[in-house]
Amino acid sequence: MMCTKILIKDGRLTPADVSLFLKAGGGIDDRSKPFSWMEQKTWLNIKALSKHKFGNDHSYFFKELPDRITRNEPAWRKWIDENEPENTPIPDYEDKIAAD
Repeated sequence: MMCTKILIKDGRLTPADVSLFLKAGGGIDDRSKPFSWMEQKTWLNIKALSKHKFGNDHSYFFKELPDRITRNEPAWRKWIDENEPENTPIPDYEDKIAAD
């Protein structure tokens, strides 16, 4: 918790960022789920992430995430099913993450 407060004071996180990390898709009322292999909770978290303005610059970094998953479903399914996805390149986002 102390680290979170430090990041907020430093301007790297906003209270809205912290709220997204804590609640994620819990506040979204969306019953659509385009993929049978994906849990509803995961899809709601993706939707929440795509609508969130990160940091003080208020950029929608993940705005296109639902569309990218839809367009490249096999790669995203493989990544989500990985035992250690944090050690695997993120489909459609690796270049964007490296650029920031």
